[in-house]
Amino acid sequence: MRVRTIILTVATCFAGLTLCFAQNPNLGTWKLNEAKSKFSPGGVKNNTVVVESADDSVKITIDGVDAQGKPIHSEWTGKFDGKDYPLASDPTWDSRSYKAINDHTTDLVSKKDGKVTMTGHLVVSADGKTRTVTTSGTDAMGKKVHSTAVYDKQ
Repeated sequence: MRVRTIILTVATCFAGLTLCFAQNPNLGTWKLNEAKSKFSPGGVKNNTVVVESADDSVKITIDGVDAQGKPIHSEWTGKFDGKDYPLASDPTWDSRSYKAINDHTTDLVSKKDGKVTMTGHLVVSADGKTRTVTTSGTDAMGKKVHSTAVYDKQ
């Protein structure tokens, strides 16, 4: 009886640890799949998105090209709690918020000078291999833009 209790206790501990360390499906390096993506003319293309843990927050690093084909880079660190956090190195927006809807779905809002200029919806596939980001808003010239960017996990 005692051996059985020990085995059940150890099994329960391993199950608990597995749940605690289960990886967030958003984490990882995501590469744009241009063939599956659609962009408004003059839209920004984020070629690579890296989502990683940063203490008790998440850090998102984006590298891509702007409407003129010039390289862009931005970094955001915060929580998926719907609150605004500063966005570094990005001339288009100065803050962004992400709000987790569930493990695989997140909404985002980007702002410039406190005004919402872009909203988006991110969905990671059930198998965790694909990430689809649908955004709508206005570009730096005030023109309406819409994109559906599909990313493959690296």
